[in-house]
Amino acid sequence: MHVKRIRVVQDVLDANTTIARANRQDFDRAGVSVVNFMSSPGSGKTALLEKVVPLLEERLGIGVLEGDVQGQLDADRLARFHLAISQINTDPGFGGECRLDANMVRSALPSLPLEQLDLLIVENVGNLVCPAEFRIGEDVRVMVASVTEGEDKPLKYPLMFRTADLVLINKIDLLPHLDFDLKKLERALDAVHPGVQRMYVSARTGQGIPEWAEWLFALTRERIEAELIVG
Repeated sequence: MHVKRIRVVQDVLDANTTIARANRQDFDRAGVSVVNFMSSPGSGKTALLEKVVPLLEERLGIGVLEGDVQGQLDADRLARFHLAISQINTDPGFGGECRLDANMVRSALPSLPLEQLDLLIVENVGNLVCPAEFRIGEDVRVMVASVTEGEDKPLKYPLMFRTADLVLINKIDLLPHLDFDLKKLERALDAVHPGVQRMYVSARTGQGIPEWAEWLFALTRERIEAELIVG
């Protein structure tokens, strides 16, 4: 029974890898850079998007793919911006899954004008376990860790942080009001992903958001330059 269970899990991951590769080909064909945006619930992903999008929307064609178990509250919050937004709810069609996988993302691609986009941000379902296991065809993974969650999360959920290309340490405006050791969090990050790039941000005050915006802009510029070289 134990061996069969491992086989089933492996089959699921293999199938996901195949679909993620197909997604990647579609993204490459359209020339769009894709960010898998991950965190625990309540870390501030949507609030961070509300801050960074105004700094980018005049320079880039931006799309957001919202992943939630139910509802579209986050998509509604972003609707005031010049974005292409699509919603995936995992409850009705996918059994209430705790993450987006490559097939779910693929099901939503026809609703997005990929050819008009430079950047697609996939706001994954809030969870510190499941999303890390499923590639969706992304270029990079951005992980949000808020200081209200405690310093130990990288040690307790290492895969989420080990697979991240950038960690946004959010809600730093609350540090004066918390019993929180920032250096302890940094040591935990380095223990599971030595040297991972990190930025210190606040969705409330806007601190660090311009730097993150430039990071995202550079991601699209690198793709454009690479396409020019190939062309």
